[in-house]
Amino acid sequence: MEPTENDNIEHINTAPLVKLAEQIQEQVSKVIVGQHSMTEMLLAGLLADGHILIEGVPGVAKTLAAKLIARLIKADFSRIQFTPDLMPSDVIGTSVFNPQSTTFQFKPGPIFSNIVLIDEINRAPAKTQAALFEVMEERQVTVDGQTHHLQAPFMVIATQNPIEHEGTYRLPEAQLDRFIMKITVGYPSLEEEIIILERQNRQAILRSLDDVAAIIDPTLLKQARQMVRMVHIEPRLLEFIAKIIWETRNDRSLYIGASPRASIALLNVAKALSVLHGRNFVIPEDILQAAPPVLRHRISLTPEREMEGATTDDVLKEIVSRIEIPR
Repeated sequence: MEPTENDNIEHINTAPLVKLAEQIQEQVSKVIVGQHSMTEMLLAGLLADGHILIEGVPGVAKTLAAKLIARLIKADFSRIQFTPDLMPSDVIGTSVFNPQSTTFQFKPGPIFSNIVLIDEINRAPAKTQAALFEVMEERQVTVDGQTHHLQAPFMVIATQNPIEHEGTYRLPEAQLDRFIMKITVGYPSLEEEIIILERQNRQAILRSLDDVAAIIDPTLLKQARQMVRMVHIEPRLLEFIAKIIWETRNDRSLYIGASPRASIALLNVAKALSVLHGRNFVIPEDILQAAPPVLRHRISLTPEREMEGATTDDVLKEIVSRIEIPR
């Protein structure tokens, strides 16, 4: 469904951004074999100015991918390893008494960075997880009645292990809703596994990590995000997004549907994907590609469907199949 000549579309030259995305993919491929979908979704989340949750079994390069994305951006980076004994002040910072001035001064925590990697976010207790609410939504921290703003860009990339339950705390729905996407990472193919072993055998991975260079600065990232916001989308595609969200609230397999924040996230990620695919307008395929990672963590199955072995992705496929795709 390409736009006609009568459509009032502001011209957006996406070629530089597409070239930049290709350069990033090339840099990432030096270290990570495969996982192109994960990298593309990480880029889409970065362009859509959202936080990302990555879920996968140990050893599938979740943390490595997040570190690489951070390394490709000329910005501050910090990493926080969440543990059961981690306190909120260990994340956001605390007020420290200065005996010379006899006043309390705020000492920023590691969350005060541009790209923040949180490893195993579900290992910290609810109190520490709740400390992220304000900072992820408002880009600010309030301590002792004083508000401290974070510098742009600010992005949280969190990882979690889906198979371990010992010593973990389930993220509440309100916390999950702060992530624009939840990316699930699977195992590599047999061919990719062979390449991984070949690289490890000749120690190419160690060299390639040193070869990765930053290619994005905050100014360029700001321009790219502005470009994404200007991407054209037809009214019937907006209606398509609204119908998907509405169906999640009325499906018998779900007891929690998606919120209006989910519809906005679906719109922004679809726009980001269209730019990464070299277009300045959204097509239905962009929405269909964005729907699972944007919605899978925002909906909850009924106990009956869980007992049947269904997943949220299965229900999303059923919902989309009932809606006529605009062409």
